[in-house]
Amino acid sequence: MKHTCEHQSDCLKFIQMVLDGAATEKDLDQLQRNLESCQPCIQMYHLEKEVKALLQNRMEKRCCPEQLIESIRTRIATFS
Repeated sequence: MKHTCEHQSDCLKFIQMVLDGAATEKDLDQLQRNLESCQPCIQMYHLEKEVKALLQNRMEKRCCPEQLIESIRTRIATFS
């Protein structure tokens, strides 16, 4: 098991992509192989996963008022 990661910033971006659901099956396989051998990446993965879960739980989901949606659509249409 590696105790240092020489590609930590790249690994962090990759972990975030996986946790955001933007990864392919090949990416998921690559992450799994990396997590089997790299202690810093294992810790980073668990930390990022926990942060994401905490943020999702803290965010209140509300419906946008229809008037606001229509106002935004109108403004976008004027820029097109």
